[in-house]
Amino acid sequence: MPEALQNIKDNLDEKIGSPITVIAQAGRKKTTTRKGVLIETYPSLFIVELDKAEGTFERVSYSYTDILTKNIDVNFRQQQVKTA
Repeated sequence: MPEALQNIKDNLDEKIGSPITVIAQAGRKKTTTRKGVLIETYPSLFIVELDKAEGTFERVSYSYTDILTKNIDVNFRQQQVKTA
């Protein structure tokens, strides 16, 4: 695996279990925004478990090359802590 892809994977490995927003290119001037939790990383892809309100899919996978080529934009959201 090239070093840039390994760096992306390593950064995502540290964020497993974190809330994530993925903005993906969906064609000419169109984007798709999905929110969920980063649940697993594999040698060539990572898996996001989507929030229940996000639609019919429960999980989606993306490749590290999608990040490298800027086909997707990944942002980690802050977890909201509830106080009693």
